[in-house]
Amino acid sequence: MSFYEVIEKYRYFDFDRYFEKVSDSDVLRSLSKDKLNHEDILNLLSPTARKHLEHMAQKASKLALQYCGKTATLYTPIYIANYCENHCVYCGYNCHSGIKRKKLSLEEVEKEGEAVADKGFKHIIVLTGESETMSSIEYIGDAVEILSKKFPSIAIEVYPMDVEGYTHLVYKGADSLTIYQETYDEEVYKKVHIKGPKADYRFRLDAPERGAIAGMRSLSIGALLGLSDFRRDAFFSILHGEYLKTKYPHIELAYSAPRIRPFKGSFEDIIEVDDASEFQVLTVMRLFDPHAALNVSSRETLDMRKHLMPLGVTKLSAAVSTDVGGHSQGEENTAQFKTNDDNSIEEVASMLKSIGYQYVFKDWVRF
Repeated sequence: MSFYEVIEKYRYFDFDRYFEKVSDSDVLRSLSKDKLNHEDILNLLSPTARKHLEHMAQKASKLALQYCGKTATLYTPIYIANYCENHCVYCGYNCHSGIKRKKLSLEEVEKEGEAVADKGFKHIIVLTGESETMSSIEYIGDAVEILSKKFPSIAIEVYPMDVEGYTHLVYKGADSLTIYQETYDEEVYKKVHIKGPKADYRFRLDAPERGAIAGMRSLSIGALLGLSDFRRDAFFSILHGEYLKTKYPHIELAYSAPRIRPFKGSFEDIIEVDDASEFQVLTVMRLFDPHAALNVSSRETLDMRKHLMPLGVTKLSAAVSTDVGGHSQGEENTAQFKTNDDNSIEEVASMLKSIGYQYVFKDWVRF
């Protein structure tokens, strides 16, 4: 079975009509439950639920404190290449964007790792553009192997692979996979992924499952909010997580709800997702799964991340550079998107301390 079969069950479901009919009593009934079903998720994601967001957040905060405590793990991304074969209309890496292309040599990867390790980080995420030609599985694996000497936890955010490819990266030292479906709306997906390997909706959709089969310890999933109706994308993100945890109960699951950010040559057809909507999505994710990790990156401002922390945010990026080699070379004009928060570790730590939280660089031990 594929998660696609779960999505297919809702092919003719009228989301807009359902949301219009949700009443205050529906929201409160769902909020009173200890375990939510799919109907409850829809009720709590509805426009009507916005009136009850404070009540929802209070319950989510209690669950977060019970299951997650007041600690967040800090990580930072390492961009090692930005060559891409896809034409995705919303992305700065797309093959027609005109940005400067760059790929680090393995020696430069090592120096980039040293620069990041010197800041204290133990968790990193390695990113490339989606070009197997320019960033082969072997190249990514060699980079991971080099970086594994300094970092006990390495996530990858690269192009979708088959089980064999992911198995190779696990063997080289990767333990986590981050891959976002971007949008679960198959028709919108086709419109925004014009050409390239990424145009294959189903191959990308099943990538997290292939990662689990290959031995990834942690999976991070979500949609890029702003490409389609955020409520539908949030709904299917949550269902996707449920599907993965049910089938692979040993994995750590992390949800993320990144909002689209500007980039060089940015397209204009973006659906605005305001702060309250972002807050609502993460609140419902926590209410549905008290055990899941929540990741909020530097796409959000430091102040927004401060307000999201009580929902049980467990992973935060810090000292971020989205340029290839940006930590060690001061590279510019190679970024995928502009961040909303370029705060240092000290600034993020100060924010956490101000609300009674603390940070760690490492939250698990490899045996």
